[in-house]
Amino acid sequence: MTGVHHHVHDPIARAVIESAADAIVAVDQRHRVTVWNPAAERMFGWSAKEMVGRVPPIVPDELKAEHNAVQERLLTRRPGEGENGQISIATRRFHQDGRLIDVRIDTSLLKDPTGAPLGWVGVYHPVEDDEIVQHHMAERARLVRRLNDIVADLNAELDLAVVLDRITTALIELTGADAGGFVRIEGDRLRLVSMTGLPEHMRGTTADLRSSLVGELLRSGKTVKLATGERRLGDLIWSELPGLHTIALGLSYLQNKPYGALYALFSGRKVGHMELELLELLAGHAGVAVGNAVAYAEVVRQRAHERAVIDSSADGIAVLDHDLVVRQWNPAAHTLTGIPPEDALGRPLPFDMPALGEMLTFRLESGIWLNVLAAEIEETGELVLDFRDVSEAKALEEAKDLFLATTSHELRTPITVVQGFASTLVNRWDKLADADRRAAVATIAERAQSLGRLVEHLLLGSRAGADELPVTIETFDLRRVLEGVVAGFRSLSPLHQVELEIAADLPFARGDAMATDIVLGQLLENAFKYSPDGGTVRVRARPEGSDLVVTVADEGVGIAPGDHERIFERFVQGEAGDRRRFGGIGLGLYIVKRLTEAQGGTISAHSAKANRDAFHTMSRKVGTSVTTISTRGEPEPRPGAVTTSDPASGTKGTCMRLVLRRAG
Repeated sequence: MTGVHHHVHDPIARAVIESAADAIVAVDQRHRVTVWNPAAERMFGWSAKEMVGRVPPIVPDELKAEHNAVQERLLTRRPGEGENGQISIATRRFHQDGRLIDVRIDTSLLKDPTGAPLGWVGVYHPVEDDEIVQHHMAERARLVRRLNDIVADLNAELDLAVVLDRITTALIELTGADAGGFVRIEGDRLRLVSMTGLPEHMRGTTADLRSSLVGELLRSGKTVKLATGERRLGDLIWSELPGLHTIALGLSYLQNKPYGALYALFSGRKVGHMELELLELLAGHAGVAVGNAVAYAEVVRQRAHERAVIDSSADGIAVLDHDLVVRQWNPAAHTLTGIPPEDALGRPLPFDMPALGEMLTFRLESGIWLNVLAAEIEETGELVLDFRDVSEAKALEEAKDLFLATTSHELRTPITVVQGFASTLVNRWDKLADADRRAAVATIAERAQSLGRLVEHLLLGSRAGADELPVTIETFDLRRVLEGVVAGFRSLSPLHQVELEIAADLPFARGDAMATDIVLGQLLENAFKYSPDGGTVRVRARPEGSDLVVTVADEGVGIAPGDHERIFERFVQGEAGDRRRFGGIGLGLYIVKRLTEAQGGTISAHSAKANRDAFHTMSRKVGTSVTTISTRGEPEPRPGAVTTSDPASGTKGTCMRLVLRRAG
């Protein structure tokens, strides 16, 4: 009984296969026999019962690469590619008794009605035992063994350029061609990327794909091609080879897509079927080798990309092996911990590690707060630790706690006073003199105004933090705003005198008049607040290039060194001197800065003496006319900018420098 009855259902086809003189063997995609006709039983010695369902043990080890290459090439061929869609090779196969049989095999791809591959079918023809055939088979076996060695060598190499150079060198050796090259398909162009036996200046040369032999081969649906004749060879990019008469080329595929073509150039010997067959096999293996090299290059690229991401990360990143020893330590890890890679690599983690998926927050000896998160790389079992500097967040958290405590205190005092005086008025109205009642109501009104200012600061601070401060950029009269703000502070304190000095040529400003009014009011309020013993508050305005500069200087307690920038942060007040005893929630200057920047301006804090010296130097150099307005008198124009009353030499004081944009 043969294996035909079970797998060939058409009676005529079954009869043809069973009566065929040549051995017919079909295998599925797992290389197990599905058809083993009587001629196959006679040729190889095994019965169909022994072979069906098994991988046939007829291919010698040294010819397995050839066998596999033929099957792979058939899988990559498109419909109609090649002669009748088959590949013919002269080779050898084992008999059951161990003898090697010389055969020629015509192999085709088996497909179902939808075109899906089912396996392969081979028709085996016996070869007559004469000297020519024996010599041919021996040479064939030698070339196949050499092909195996070359393929093993190619698969061991992972550098793409080296792989391509070895392919062209092997092509010359196997086919006896006079020169060879490999062209890569790049869109609608071809590029010569590897060559042997051609002038070096041709490397990198490009040609049009459509008009080339590769384009012609792609359109034909075949995988190999021979080209002869001057007309077809004259325009080729490698036509510099003297005496070129024949070109053989085979396509190489990468992931079932044409990647390039392997060229064998002949100027001496003639090309036979074996050379073309070897070219086809080598081109097939070239696709596999190129695929390996491309995949390796992609892995290297991905690793380099990952390395670049890790190195450029602002977070500290450490990779630990199974023994919890540090294997990677990025630059940010060095910056955050102060530990250089040479002291971290190969050693345990220099700080406690959190449990997987949990966050650990702790403080380093340097004062930096870190959030540390650990995760496992499942594929390798390694651990990745990400640690981030959260010192600012910690500081903000502490500042918020201080803000809540300070705000509670600031609210409690006026509310307590209002409640006390209101209760007194309710319970003792008839017993109080009119003057006492008025005084109580005045106190309630003053404390209510204090509460209103506090709420306004809270609201503006919230909007500033959310970048929602409403400003309208337009041209406005800065002189008028300055005069209005200064006039409003005249009656606030009998201990303070406000001097306003405005350059006579002060131009209009570009910004928001209302926002500028708020800014100047806050600066004057701070000047009064932090000079409790009174003194002169000087407000000056002058043009300076394309800007307008306004300074507000007091004779108060001043700002400690190092706090000149911090005082503009939220919830921050000067820590040194007597500034803490003045209360407040630390939002005023933060609002000033945000309102100023929203108009395109800047605000900065300086010592009053340094600013006075700079202002006087600038004024004497420019010689501008300045208008001086005192809280006790009317405007009086005079030359120069030197004030009539300088503070005592021992006064510290603070100067706020506001810079706005000039209109026009």
